Amino acid sequence: MRICPLCNGLEEKEPLCRNCRTIMKDHGRTADYLDDYSAYMEIDTMKLFDGDVASLENHLCVHLFFCPVCLHEETQGIQE
Repeated sequence: MRICPLCNGLEEKEPLCRNCRTIMKDHGRTADYLDDYSAYMEIDTMKLFDGDVASLENHLCVHLFFCPVCLHEETQGIQE
């Protein structure tokens, strides 16, 4: 069984914003933002809708990172 190290608190990732070089904040899985109940649905099922067509087969957990200064958002696949 594979788990996401960010979702499970095993690691932290603080990428720098491409625009202003500020440390971006991890806002969790992109699939959690699809609707009110998506955070409670089966993770592998929600990977079909996370914006990365190969996240399920490549064992990636797609996270949303947000810059609090310039409001830039980006997603990154985290290896499970």
